[in-house]
Amino acid sequence: MKKELLMGTALVSTLGAASVAEAVSYTMSGNHQTGIEFDSVSGGTDTNDQTQDNNFTVSLSETTDNGMTISSSFMLMNENGSPGDTDAGFTLAFTDGSKLDVINAGNASGTHDVSIPGSAGAETVATATSNAAETGLDFMTGASKQGIEYHTAEDFLADGLKMSFSFSTDGGAAAVATYRNDGHVAVGATYVTDLGDSKVTLGAGWSEIDGSKTGTAVANDTGGIHIGLSAVTGNLTVAAGFADGNKVGTGVASGKEMSADVVKAGVKYVSGDLTFNVGIASGDAKDNTIGSVTGSDDSKDVTSASVSYVVASGVTAILGYTSVEASDEGASSADGSAWYIGANMAF
Repeated sequence: MKKELLMGTALVSTLGAASVAEAVSYTMSGNHQTGIEFDSVSGGTDTNDQTQDNNFTVSLSETTDNGMTISSSFMLMNENGSPGDTDAGFTLAFTDGSKLDVINAGNASGTHDVSIPGSAGAETVATATSNAAETGLDFMTGASKQGIEYHTAEDFLADGLKMSFSFSTDGGAAAVATYRNDGHVAVGATYVTDLGDSKVTLGAGWSEIDGSKTGTAVANDTGGIHIGLSAVTGNLTVAAGFADGNKVGTGVASGKEMSADVVKAGVKYVSGDLTFNVGIASGDAKDNTIGSVTGSDDSKDVTSASVSYVVASGVTAILGYTSVEASDEGASSADGSAWYIGANMAF
């Protein structure tokens, strides 16, 4: 017993010394946003409720003797009962400016989708649960945890060009009645240039997932393309984007296949401590049982706007509004509008 105690003491002492002498560098960041949302749903009862979004993130990094930086991060808390981001992998940043993400590395297509301005508020409008229409540019991407993504350095092949390439293998799950990811590959690119007084950003991506299931054969695998353009002139940002693709077996489309397209546009203007956002998004989709060729039309048309005011350093008051018109299975469905008033405190 005495030997075991001495060994245990030596081990703890060694690990303690190592943790002090070899501790990685870290930073902490997060936010606390809370507010009240007022919902008005067509054909339903008006409601209001408090919404919260609390996050606390720890970012870790260290540089090797040859100049390569190894980094990762995790989220300690995410409001609404989520355990937070606990599945982050590692990023290796090389001296030439390129990077390699390993383990749950994400998707090169989604890395390069252009941000389109819209309401900065936390308001949402619930539509029919069977409505498969999308309103984001990156709806068709996805990868398993066994994946990598390589990011080139700036000015790759041409001034202002940066690209990413990603690949992942199957998730290791046995083939069952639900769709599973057998493999994924994606490419994305962002090109930035000056045009007169404007800084112009062009982003695009392509993603393709091969999947399988038992029973009915899959007619279309998940995949598609997106492209977006953003122009910043002084305090004014104008952006627009388009996406087209297929999605199989996840979310609203669980057990189904769907083809969809999305058009988005938005404007942001900053005037001192005030920021004004306006955005529109229009999505159409046709979903059907896996293996069939017939389908029904779903749609969502979203208009949103917000005003944000910097009250103090790190503290922003937000007033937001969103309106949704929706159609499910070719007929008008639950839609409506929502207001949001709240504040965000970031550190």
